[in-house]
Amino acid sequence: MAISLSLTVNGQPVTAEIEPHTLLVQFLREQRRLTGTHVGCDTAQCGACTVHLNGRAIKSCNTLAVQCDGMNVTTIEGLAANGAMHPMQAAFRDCHGLQCGFCTPGMVMSAVALAHACPGLTEADVRANLDGNLCRCTGYHNIVKAVLQGAEAMQAAEQPAAQPATASAA
Repeated sequence: MAISLSLTVNGQPVTAEIEPHTLLVQFLREQRRLTGTHVGCDTAQCGACTVHLNGRAIKSCNTLAVQCDGMNVTTIEGLAANGAMHPMQAAFRDCHGLQCGFCTPGMVMSAVALAHACPGLTEADVRANLDGNLCRCTGYHNIVKAVLQGAEAMQAAEQPAAQPATASAA
């Protein structure tokens, strides 16, 4: 018995008929063709399936799509704006925070949420808070470096532009 689902995915309203047991990761990958959200462990342990639900990082392999009715979902494909990489994506590229790349989309999504939640991140913060994202290739050093650089770039991008100084009348 199919049920109706209405949500926003990467800024676009979506309405679909789904089976009640459809996982969010299945909906995104199979029905929306957003294959950047990966399925690694299928048990919410590895973080490869991380997306944002109303701005919060969640693991989409253990979330029913129907639970997201009326909500906003952002995938790795939705981070870039106007053809420009998100600052966190650019930092992962610049710092070589990846090797095979399988974990990278979920890692980036978790890192963006972490940077929003914890301004002024330290290396210890990153290591403690990315513990739900597993990378089987790297030693995490460049990932941590990328998250710190990306968080700094995000913070700089969110700062209002400096106003030019005005000359005071004497």
